[in-house]
Amino acid sequence: MSLTIRPLAPSDQADWRRLWTAYLEFYESSVSDQVYATTFARLLDPARPAQNGLIAVQDGRAVGLVHYIFHPHNWRVEDVCYLQDLYADPEVRGSGVGRALIEAVYAAADENGTPSVYWLTQDFNETARRLYDRIGTLTPFIKYQR
Repeated sequence: MSLTIRPLAPSDQADWRRLWTAYLEFYESSVSDQVYATTFARLLDPARPAQNGLIAVQDGRAVGLVHYIFHPHNWRVEDVCYLQDLYADPEVRGSGVGRALIEAVYAAADENGTPSVYWLTQDFNETARRLYDRIGTLTPFIKYQR
């Protein structure tokens, strides 16, 4: 099997929407058509270099995605990178797609001079957490939200 991780392209919109919809459904969430359109446009906009998206293509089929955002941090001179959304189709989980997407974000962060990459997941997401425990460090922080 051939796996390629690459930046999103305009021609990826249908595949991206399918993958991101599945991701949102996993978290029992949804967004409006306006959010889909706005997010995709932002991910492709060269004038918005802080907001990024990659797609995983295996044997010619889109099977995963990741979104990541560079932003300033008050405790650092350099920016940090928030890995916001990560998704791999269920039929390819365990085959390295998720790891390849995370490593691609790590590489993009390194290229950007951004040593810190962080992400959140729900505590019940045991399948993903097995990967995260191997590729990242669990922190003691608890998220609050308005």
